[in-house]
Amino acid sequence: MTEEEKHEAKNILETVKELVPKDAGLTKADFEGPDVVIYVKNVSAIYGDENVIRNVSTTIKKKLIVRSDTSSLMEPEKATKKILEIVAPDAGVKEEGIRYVPEFNEVQIEAMKPGLVIGKGGSTLIKIVTETGWVPRVLRIPTMNSDVIKGVRQMLFKEADFRKKFLTTIGRKINQPIVKSEWIKATALGGFREVGRSSLLIETNHSKLIIDCGVSPEPAIKGLDAVTGDSNKAFPYLDSANITINDIDAVILTHGHMDHIGFVPYLFKFGYEGPVYCTPPTRDLAALLLYDYTKLVIRGGGTPLYEEKDIKKMLSHMVTRDYGEVTNVTDEVKLTYHNAGHILGSGLVHLHIGEGLYNVVHSGDLKFGFTRLLDQADIRYPRIDSLFIESTYGGPRDVTSNRQDAELQLMDLIKGVIDNKGKVLIPVFAVGRAQELMLVMESYVANNPKYKLDAPIYLDGMILEASAIHTAYPEYLKAGLQHRILSNNSPFESEVFEVAKGERREIVDRGPSVILASGGMLNGGTSLEYFKALAEDERNAIVFVGYNSVNSLGRKVQNGFREIALPGEDGKLVPVQIKMQVRTIEGFSGHSDRRQLMNFVQSLRPGQPKKIFTMHGEEAKCEDLARSMAMKFRVEGRAPMNLDSIRFK
Repeated sequence: MTEEEKHEAKNILETVKELVPKDAGLTKADFEGPDVVIYVKNVSAIYGDENVIRNVSTTIKKKLIVRSDTSSLMEPEKATKKILEIVAPDAGVKEEGIRYVPEFNEVQIEAMKPGLVIGKGGSTLIKIVTETGWVPRVLRIPTMNSDVIKGVRQMLFKEADFRKKFLTTIGRKINQPIVKSEWIKATALGGFREVGRSSLLIETNHSKLIIDCGVSPEPAIKGLDAVTGDSNKAFPYLDSANITINDIDAVILTHGHMDHIGFVPYLFKFGYEGPVYCTPPTRDLAALLLYDYTKLVIRGGGTPLYEEKDIKKMLSHMVTRDYGEVTNVTDEVKLTYHNAGHILGSGLVHLHIGEGLYNVVHSGDLKFGFTRLLDQADIRYPRIDSLFIESTYGGPRDVTSNRQDAELQLMDLIKGVIDNKGKVLIPVFAVGRAQELMLVMESYVANNPKYKLDAPIYLDGMILEASAIHTAYPEYLKAGLQHRILSNNSPFESEVFEVAKGERREIVDRGPSVILASGGMLNGGTSLEYFKALAEDERNAIVFVGYNSVNSLGRKVQNGFREIALPGEDGKLVPVQIKMQVRTIEGFSGHSDRRQLMNFVQSLRPGQPKKIFTMHGEEAKCEDLARSMAMKFRVEGRAPMNLDSIRFK
């Protein structure tokens, strides 16, 4: 930092010191990522007046974290006993679920019912910190076992010393004096006029941000990399952006699907050391999908782009933010996430650049319509100058059927196939579509005698682990579903479902059944195994309920291919006759259809953006949607190509 920059940062900390009550005994103030942290000897002086934290945060325009000075901390053994005395037994807190992180003077408390640990208005938390000195951080225990959540939490616990230093470094870098940028531009690095490898570079002459950094589905599963395969359409065009890895100030993720996150560990493999911003569920879902990707590629005899150590490095550099939190990601750019309604933790990205100079919203993938899982996408933003919006179903004919009709169509099909002694295979994305379909089936089978099935509904692949992660973040789900999970009545654990165990051949050889299997595009994984085993029996059916990319096996089956060559047990291609019923039922997608996309823009408040750029869709759909929005809303509408640059200012 220059002397001027140090002076500016010092001014923020000096302001904090002036506003903190003298009897708090302030011993230290510093930056921690996008936040400011203070250490005090007497936390009661802070928490005794509910206005102190609010006043300081408002003045410095940053989140204030209050911690006890190390000299005020109770010994962990005594503190644990005290915490167990303070917290109600019904909270489900166990001694082994209490862990101390001295690097942050924090105690992590895992609880089945975090609300009882928090208390009304945070009263129980305040009692814990005032009586033990340790600042409690409450973590929800998922109602289902989750190896991913256990692994991520354990890894972050072990990396506490590194994360403390990392966050302090990032914080000091962010808090430099704001210099008005001379220009702002965006460069399309992937996912424009196509679906896959989504990535957008936002640049000023002071900041460089990457929004999403994904891979295209089919090449990623095949394990193609720059050495072993045709990677022309697999990965973002980072090497054409005239920036180096070290030039990137931050990576911002919209949600945890591979076409948005799959290339991020590769950045760390080649030296990126900066922050990755996302919501808490996105972090855990990213861990699930990225680890699974490496295993899937290795099982298929390919070479993954990166190793597990690169994924762990990425996780240790992640900075999580909830919806609505305004966060400085550079000295001149503020980030706020808004609910996108697509999958758990998915966020529309709002960037406020240069103290009001320009405002950009990036949709990621969004759903502006009914789902059983999530509330629809947010429409209120302080200001939008430019909007980047997905176009997966942006074509003029992309109008999905009524949701209730779609549900009845699905259940009638399932009932008919089961009655005919067949099996129904539903390939689903393990994150999002699987849970949506589970909610539909659980509701009909449990509550409607007409659809009571005399056959099991199997869950196979990553579905169980992904569902467990959903139970750890009920606050991100619809209110009714949140209530069920908090009441120990999670639909994801309903007796309606049966976990697939043993050899998959055994399930195929049994009687009629419904099989929900991960791998929504038949691009590998469990769905492909079942497909090969079931395809040649005309009593069976395969039902597509989500998007299949242009070159995916799922799209070929959808388009009527009656014979496909697939690898056999010895790796050689074997022709598979497709005699099973092939059905596509629209209405369950986590993407908005054409009408919903138009309604989303129409509903934006305080008004429509001046410029709209379409992305994440096939070429014709991106172009048509851009033209239609330009005409309807009388704004500039464009469908950029990959490598196009757009100057805003």
